Amino acid sequence: MRVLIVEDDLEAADAMVRGLSDAGHMCASAPDGEAGLAAAGAERFDVLIVDRMMPKLDGVGMVSRLRGNGDQTPVLFLSALGEITDRVSGLNAGGDDYLVKPYAFAELIARVEALARRRETGSVQTLLKVGDLEMDLLGRGVRRAGQEIDLQPREFQLLEFLMRNAGQSVTRTMLLEKVWEYHFDPQTNVIDVHISRLRAKIDKGFEHPMLQTVRGAGYRLEP
Repeated sequence: MRVLIVEDDLEAADAMVRGLSDAGHMCASAPDGEAGLAAAGAERFDVLIVDRMMPKLDGVGMVSRLRGNGDQTPVLFLSALGEITDRVSGLNAGGDDYLVKPYAFAELIARVEALARRRETGSVQTLLKVGDLEMDLLGRGVRRAGQEIDLQPREFQLLEFLMRNAGQSVTRTMLLEKVWEYHFDPQTNVIDVHISRLRAKIDKGFEHPMLQTVRGAGYRLEP
């Protein structure tokens, strides 16, 4: 699942990114409503977590504009404002759920996953397929030629990104930013290790290797 966190408190945003990533989800973040609006328009997300009070463009204004643009991505509002009128105005602006600060992180994850399930139940795409490789986004299962493949959460995130970009070369920078949420190169072999493990799981024992190294460019998943 891909989650966009729009939060001007950078420490709170980083904590959400870490927690949701540990739970196996891919995250991106934006520091204000204008940046969040741009990010939501540039990429597909399964759920948006939007702080209500932000500079430049507040959460209610951001979500109102999203809905006006036809974007129906589920939105969870976060706010210290917990009065009934505050909740109602957030939901009337197009929010799908409203969580008052401070909150238990377990509840945040549960609400985000519930919103994603609600969307996926009524959505066409719950399955990614590249050649004989299939990924079930609801059950978080992976099969190749009908054979179950057991992946760790980070491997699942990595494969999901590769499948969504099948046939295209993805760079190390893209993987660091989209899968690991690093906006700098940590100068480690973390990508090589995970690519090696993933390749062993999805290609070993099969005649056609799907996960290819593109010299000087990165990696590509081919059907």
